[in-house]
Amino acid sequence: MLSYTVWPGTLTADQQPQLSTTGFELVSQATSSVITPVPWTGRFWGRTGCSTDASGRFSCATAECGSGQVTCNGNGAVPPATLVEINILPNGGQDFYDVSLVDGFNLPVSVSSQGSTGDCQTSTCPANVNVACPAELQVTGSDGVIACKSACTAFNQPQYCCTGPNDQPSTCTPTNYSQIFESQCPQAYSYAYDDIKIIKIIRAS
Repeated sequence: MLSYTVWPGTLTADQQPQLSTTGFELVSQATSSVITPVPWTGRFWGRTGCSTDASGRFSCATAECGSGQVTCNGNGAVPPATLVEINILPNGGQDFYDVSLVDGFNLPVSVSSQGSTGDCQTSTCPANVNVACPAELQVTGSDGVIACKSACTAFNQPQYCCTGPNDQPSTCTPTNYSQIFESQCPQAYSYAYDDIKIIKIIRAS
């Protein structure tokens, strides 16, 4: 198993206040806790290959958020980035989470619940999709392929982005590119209308 540092980023959706931390360093085997309000909708992702230059500007090789700091301060990840998407509902409602490769892939991720009742499963993308990434989607660095773009990011065409005449599930179907992501990580979203992968959380409290 490879050991490396990641720099998670967080983004709150719907123009709501950001969490108390919007980015931090996480060395191999380390843990960190982030408290969210209820309700809360947002996403987490991991940045890799990060460093601070001589001017003090912080940047990352993958999933960069462009703030120039370890904290993302309301900025989202620049694709390609593996995303964990979470929707926490109030008043004992069912919460939902998923792993999404709609914005491409940069590192394996999994998300699971604790202290919940019901049949709550882990949503995961355990594979290194970079190994299977076709040349036209590859992002390369000094260590070889470091991320894999989505076809939407690479080509910006409606059939890949589910836009324009392809903005409905019936007209935006899996492509050869999304099926690469699907084959590597079948539990993760592989394109915009891949809508069968959301996992529900039924909270015990």
